[in-house]
Amino acid sequence: MAFDAFALVLAMLALGYAFQRLRVLPADAARTLNLVVLYVCLPAAVLRYAPRLHPEPALLGVIAVPWLLLLATVPAVAALSRWLALCDEERAVLLLTVALGNTSFLGYPLTRALIGEHALPYAVVYDQFGAFLILSTFGLWVLARYGGDARPTARDMLLRLVKFPPLWALLLGFTLMPAAPTPWIAGGLQRLSDALLPLAMLTIGLSVRLTLPREELKPLAAGLGLKLALMPALATMLVPLLGLHGDMARTTVLESAMPSMVTAGALAIAHNLAPRLAAAMVGYGVLLSLITLPLWAQWSGWGVG
Repeated sequence: MAFDAFALVLAMLALGYAFQRLRVLPADAARTLNLVVLYVCLPAAVLRYAPRLHPEPALLGVIAVPWLLLLATVPAVAALSRWLALCDEERAVLLLTVALGNTSFLGYPLTRALIGEHALPYAVVYDQFGAFLILSTFGLWVLARYGGDARPTARDMLLRLVKFPPLWALLLGFTLMPAAPTPWIAGGLQRLSDALLPLAMLTIGLSVRLTLPREELKPLAAGLGLKLALMPALATMLVPLLGLHGDMARTTVLESAMPSMVTAGALAIAHNLAPRLAAAMVGYGVLLSLITLPLWAQWSGWGVG
């Protein structure tokens, strides 16, 4: 299963990148596909897996990990910024792309591939109550602080939460959606959620940029080291302290090891914050994660199982 998933990841990434270089698809194809994933595939995946989740105190530990990693990210990026003499734009990009991982587009299908379908509800909790809320609060603050926007108000953040389709799917999954829906509903949700991986990877392939000036190689290397190595290492140390064990702990570590969120990179680019560095953090992060994620999945199986 894991080999098949990674083969599909590589194939769709390569296809998307080839389409980008050859300009086969319209210029806004990546944005359109991203909306399909956001409004259709992600909610279907959440609706499929959230009802299987049984509320238990340990889930608070799953939710706590991304927030604790955020608390580690801020001083780590500050120290690197002083050491490497980074400009404010580069610092902002690292804050966004290290704090925010691709915990849904990549996280859901690769959790399923590397750990098992039964672990998907934990990935949903990590993503919805961790990465998405961090994007809607801390992410907006970084964009306002370094991108010249007005400081986001509580109302702005609340509106962003309300307008996010997977969050509504999560609420529906926790309340009205049965764990075993009728076959036609279950079959439809399965087909839509199965489209998440190929469409997401095609979108990333259409979006990534792999060229970078020499002067931005150091912040790129530092950012990738933080995102793909230090953060999951910290998560590995945190999960036993928070009482997480077994597949709940493995899923939490794997989610923390995901490469940078595509949306975080896109927002940095849209605000003209070191756009080449932002694109490289996403592009190279995805490629390197194809090596690091199986290693973290295996390591977490030994260390926190």
